[in-house]
Amino acid sequence: MVLSPHRVDVNIPWAPKRRTEKVMTTQSPVVPASTAVPSARRRPPSTGRRGRFAGWGFVAPFMVVFALVFITPLVYSIYLSFFRTRLVGGTSFVGIENYLRAFSDAQFWESAGRVVLVLAVQVPVMLVLALVAALAIDSARLHASGFFRIVIFLPYAVPAVVAALMWGFMYSPRLGLAGNINDFVGAQVLLPLAPEWLLLSIGNIVTWEFLGYNMLIFYAALRTVPTEIYEAAALDGAGQFRIVTGIKIPALRPAIVIATIFSIIGTFQLFNEPNILRSIAPNVISTFYTPNMYAYNLSFTGQQINYAATVAIIMGVITAVIAYVVQLRGTRSDVR
Repeated sequence: MVLSPHRVDVNIPWAPKRRTEKVMTTQSPVVPASTAVPSARRRPPSTGRRGRFAGWGFVAPFMVVFALVFITPLVYSIYLSFFRTRLVGGTSFVGIENYLRAFSDAQFWESAGRVVLVLAVQVPVMLVLALVAALAIDSARLHASGFFRIVIFLPYAVPAVVAALMWGFMYSPRLGLAGNINDFVGAQVLLPLAPEWLLLSIGNIVTWEFLGYNMLIFYAALRTVPTEIYEAAALDGAGQFRIVTGIKIPALRPAIVIATIFSIIGTFQLFNEPNILRSIAPNVISTFYTPNMYAYNLSFTGQQINYAATVAIIMGVITAVIAYVVQLRGTRSDVR
């Protein structure tokens, strides 16, 4: 007799029959393995040291460039400011003597006073004009707004050296536009390179260069305001002036703070415009007309590299402090 490997059901009469009971059971639905919720005790697989440092690998190229072009020159300038190089005796450590000399340097504070005057007069005028231009372009009542946006922004694409040369030619009393107008009128009406008008002429060049840049910052911020807010204000009976003062200008507050900080930094770095105009008006623009010109001439003409580094460090600290105060006040206004 060969036993089959398959199961065979045989009814044995004497075998006790199994009692079948119907049991009510509640079964939970079967969840597919792909959608099963992992257990709370299960921990994500450890990525190890390689995973922890993966983010630093992406940041490393920027950090290397940042250290080479910013941190290293800054540390080296601070190092130079504590030394003095002389023809007799060579380089020696002088501590804070260079800083004490700068604090009592009349030429340094005269140049710093000029850029502060530009900051107090030219920057507000430029930002107000940029704000008006951005509001005009953002409004639906201005035809060909794209054309005006490009025209206003186009001077920013002109390099600062080229812009200074162009305006210097127009300011020239002999060959420029100012000289032609004076000859036509028969009197010296326009004297943009005169000592009393020179700072205003430089401010005009800077305003022409950066008006479009600040306008673009304000315009981009205006485009982020939802149109539903304007529609709700119009339904409530608000006019255009009320929409500008109650919606647009408050929405522009962070952009105004950013543009102000950039303008402060650019004003204290004023160099190209007066340095190029100096070839046209050498008797009016001195070598220490701005702090940057002063540091440049100290370093490359006077061979006083250590003192030039000191002047640069002091101006950097002043710029950082003023920019931080503006940012802090802008942040507090936003919180309120």
